[in-house]
Amino acid sequence: MPTSPCGPGCIESVDQVSGARMLLRLTGIAGVLFSYPVVHVCTPARSRSRVQRRYARMLLRCLGIRLRIIDNGQDGYGAGALVVTGHIGWTDIVALAAVQPVGFVARADMIDWPLLGGLARLMRVIPIERERLRELPEVVGALAERLRSGDSVVVFPEGTTWCGRAYGTMRPALFQSAIDAGAPVQPVRLRYLDREETQCTVPGFVGVDTFASSARRVLATRGMTVEITLEPVEEPGEDRRELARRCERAVRGAELHHGHGWIEATTTRVQDPETAAVAEPAVRRPRRRLLPGRRHRSTGAQAVSHAE
Repeated sequence: MPTSPCGPGCIESVDQVSGARMLLRLTGIAGVLFSYPVVHVCTPARSRSRVQRRYARMLLRCLGIRLRIIDNGQDGYGAGALVVTGHIGWTDIVALAAVQPVGFVARADMIDWPLLGGLARLMRVIPIERERLRELPEVVGALAERLRSGDSVVVFPEGTTWCGRAYGTMRPALFQSAIDAGAPVQPVRLRYLDREETQCTVPGFVGVDTFASSARRVLATRGMTVEITLEPVEEPGEDRRELARRCERAVRGAELHHGHGWIEATTTRVQDPETAAVAEPAVRRPRRRLLPGRRHRSTGAQAVSHAE
């Protein structure tokens, strides 16, 4: 099962707004979420994409998050594209929908979340149960069918959330849908920045976080920007593992550091899961006999807490 060692120690606080500003943001979010279903039904089908994008951008503004899109000459994700990116938190879904209306493969319990659950249903989220891996072929099949129909769908191949400074390996399973459908793959680099343009971990939905605690932290933050960079499109090819590695290189660029052993994440040092999986077992040294009257002194490595 994909797990992330990121936890509360990865999240550092930044400038915060007043309680009155938080209340104003909550009021705006309620207005957006309650009005959208009505507007969606009343809008002609040919115009719904524009309305969905506009509402996603309004929701970002109500959350206090600015949007910056670096498209490298592209105009959105294109039709029928598998969009792949790293996963930081629930705000990723709003940010990615603000570029272009898309579907998502997301955790199944998101349908029951307050506020975002109704939005997830309207966006036709494809639910995935992380604990039921036998259902994965059905998810891949449903995803391939959506791609063949011309829908663009976002997947988070890491399989879990990370803090944004540290990240995991992109698992190849969901890439099979693009190969089956012959669909282009759009790698997306997603980052959250604070007022000083430093990478920000506030949106990280990690460790013991609940939706309520995460939402409260995001709503209280001032001056946050989400930066979305559309990297060049990748052709699906025939090997999902090779496709996953190509997309991982595109998304991480110069930051790609699998194989270095440790990833610095704010105040926390987390072990790179790829190197941990292949680490050689420690060699047991023969125990030396101690002279009478002397105590054995043990040595140990610094412990690092690992929260899922």
